[in-house]
Amino acid sequence: MKDPAAPHGSHARRETLQRGRSRPVTVVLRPLGLGDLLTGVPALRAIRAAVPDHRLVLATTAALRPLAELIDAVDEVLPARELEPLAWDGPPPELAVDLHGKGPASHVVVADLRPQRLLTFGSPGYPGPTWFPDEHEVRRWCRLVSEGLGVDADPDALDLAVPAVPPPVRDVAVVHPGAAYPGRRWPPDRFAAVARHLADAGHDVRITGGPAEVQLARSVAAGAGLGDDAVLAGRTTSLELAAVVASARVVVCGDTGVAHLATAYRRPSVVLFGPVPPALWGPPPREQHVVLWHGDGTGDPWGTELDPALARITVDEVTTALDRLLAPSGGSPRACEG
Repeated sequence: MKDPAAPHGSHARRETLQRGRSRPVTVVLRPLGLGDLLTGVPALRAIRAAVPDHRLVLATTAALRPLAELIDAVDEVLPARELEPLAWDGPPPELAVDLHGKGPASHVVVADLRPQRLLTFGSPGYPGPTWFPDEHEVRRWCRLVSEGLGVDADPDALDLAVPAVPPPVRDVAVVHPGAAYPGRRWPPDRFAAVARHLADAGHDVRITGGPAEVQLARSVAAGAGLGDDAVLAGRTTSLELAAVVASARVVVCGDTGVAHLATAYRRPSVVLFGPVPPALWGPPPREQHVVLWHGDGTGDPWGTELDPALARITVDEVTTALDRLLAPSGGSPRACEG
């Protein structure tokens, strides 16, 4: 029998919200891209461990909100834009953390909340740990939290909850040819050759991408001899894309957010690096993630032309890595760098 004293309906939801809002608050700033969000997950979990009684509010972009809500450490998502003031209408938080950059421009955004404690990397006017430019993105933010809050931070704690939405397809080979900048986009004809190789081996191949990458995905599918039904670009929400990756047989992509989704769901992946060294943004050293890179770390990640290091990666290298990764015996060399 239901307890007559127990809150119910909208009244219950209001009470739950009020109880949550009565807790001390930590606001964490991370309004960047998908890869940035996912590489910040271990640091967010460490912050949660440091302040377990706090309501943890993550300030990130509105587009990333559905995925940010899959992070178990996060209680609330606050829509934010890069280096713009936060629309925070609550009292000053007890703790504010800048997981955006080395400052001071991003430090000001969290400092303007007037928190009781502020955690940032050191810059003029802001004491804090030293920023090292050659540090891996995941380890950088873990170290900030470890040194600033005195807790252990596990850089391998990258897992993400599987979305509740059903994926439009399961157990597929995901080929993701897009990237934010041309310098990080491997040529479409090479992706098409890889997609054809996977299809010829009997895999169900799907080409993913955002709404702006539909034409790119269609050209890859056409070059691989695949029909329009193979193109998922522009047809999935962010949660549906995450669900597809979470159940994928393998993921092939460049240095982009989908690579980090493959890491978050521990799916086999072959990731092609060009201007940015995998030592800064690559997946953790797990057998199911293969990295291909022939650079020296001097490329331009925002370049408007194909990066020479990325251009040096051949179709044969990628298909060989895929064949080894998908072999029944399993396993393959994790990386080919040099």
